[in-house]
Amino acid sequence: MAFTNCYGDATRADAYAQLEFANTYYLAYRDLPAIVRDHVTGTRAIDFGCGTGRSTRFVRQLGFDATGVNIAPEMIAKAREVDPAGVYRLVSDDDLSELQASAYDLVLSVFTFDNIPGFDTKVRLFHDLGALLNAFGKMISVVSSPDIYVHEWASFSTKDYSENRSAQSGDLVRIITTDFADSRPAEDVLWTDESYRDVYVRAGLRLVATYKPLAKGDEPYKWVNETKIAPWVIYVLRQA
Repeated sequence: MAFTNCYGDATRADAYAQLEFANTYYLAYRDLPAIVRDHVTGTRAIDFGCGTGRSTRFVRQLGFDATGVNIAPEMIAKAREVDPAGVYRLVSDDDLSELQASAYDLVLSVFTFDNIPGFDTKVRLFHDLGALLNAFGKMISVVSSPDIYVHEWASFSTKDYSENRSAQSGDLVRIITTDFADSRPAEDVLWTDESYRDVYVRAGLRLVATYKPLAKGDEPYKWVNETKIAPWVIYVLRQA
């Protein structure tokens, strides 16, 4: 099945610009301040795959001088509209050569690699992102767990896509975000923990820590499976 970037249109950008840090998304961001505090020194950051700037603004609130980068002009345009004071850069074909090498304390990617197909492409991008880190820099990558595509959630539904259940690493999977009105499914790429670890080794990165955030049950959200199945995986990496 052919893969296309489903995030590159104005309607999708408008929808994502409305998202906050609630419901299932809350768990992707809840632990990031503590993770950053434990692993990162310095304040210069790149937010790779910034979308409409939600994660860029989040990391800026943690005290970072953050630059958001994205390949979709619609997303960058919306990020600049929502946050005129922010720094957002459009990169062509994932070309990171215009960014300063060995200069950043943190490279953040939140959900970006869910939408990037191909082992070799993932390796190249992780390698290039690693080259942006300084000697003590860390990369934090938040990705969807394979479990997110086969269960129901406070923010997502997959019940209409039974083919997700038989998907293997690298296969296209579909998921609907129920937190906004755009009911078109996102087309993502399922990628297992084993496959990510292989990519990291090939990209010259070393895995520092892994987190799988679960809901505690006392949050102000109507959890579905979040208290017993982790929808996200957070990887902390450094150059090998």
